Amino acid sequence: REFWSLRLKVTPATLIPRPETELLVEKSLARIPPDARWNIADLGTGSGAIALAIAHERPRCRVYACDHSVAALDVARANATQLGITNIEFSHGDWLAPLAHRTFEMVVSNPPYVRADDPHLNAGDVRFEPRTALIGGADGLDAIRLIAKQAFALLMPGGFLLLEHGHDQAATVAEILTAAGFCEILRHRDLAGHDRITECRAAPT
Repeated sequence: REFWSLRLKVTPATLIPRPETELLVEKSLARIPPDARWNIADLGTGSGAIALAIAHERPRCRVYACDHSVAALDVARANATQLGITNIEFSHGDWLAPLAHRTFEMVVSNPPYVRADDPHLNAGDVRFEPRTALIGGADGLDAIRLIAKQAFALLMPGGFLLLEHGHDQAATVAEILTAAGFCEILRHRDLAGHDRITECRAAPT
């Protein structure tokens, strides 16, 4: 599959990269200066699509891609090798847990955000994708709650967190982020006009 003009291998262990997720890359890159040497974490990297796109566009940055699935990380590593992208490291574990010894200027994620009872889970390409990469608990927001807490602890003061979420979840996501201590919360709409990406900053100390 093509994502951000990069040809990526995908398998049943990964999500299929979707056009709306390119908005997450676009909004992330808008915050990263072209010559920045930031540490950036991509959580739940799957095929590596987001991490590889950012690493490709910001070669001086160091991108840390995490996933709890060993099979998904194998795919992401293969994609990095095939594309010749070297400013990226891969870690096995849940969200930011394997990176707890580092600090970051930016954290990005397209986490599971589908409700457990969503009927769309049995339709289209979603049928062939890993459930753990799709379902985010009863209301779809379990992963986002955990990421917000972990990211706030590891982001530099003023650092950025950008999340993809469901089209009807933006208001609740903003409440979660505010409760975690984030500020300057912004919503970004996809091409269909839905609130799809929420961006925020860790309040300066």
